[in-house]
Amino acid sequence: MSTQVFNVVGMTCDHCVRSITEEVSEVAGVTHVDVVLETGAVTVTADGAINAEAVTAAVVAAGYSVAE
Repeated sequence: MSTQVFNVVGMTCDHCVRSITEEVSEVAGVTHVDVVLETGAVTVTADGAINAEAVTAAVVAAGYSVAE
């Protein structure tokens, strides 16, 4: 199991949190997503290695961006 934190830009409300959680949860292998609205931290847990590109694409699909 592995965990990685992504810094997401543009979240302003609980709807944002739900949108990101739903999109990132659909990435293959992801088992848990924890989003902290106040800091923009999105912690992703997966069975194996985390596909950072797929997680970033899911965040973008939800309408937000990942800070470098």
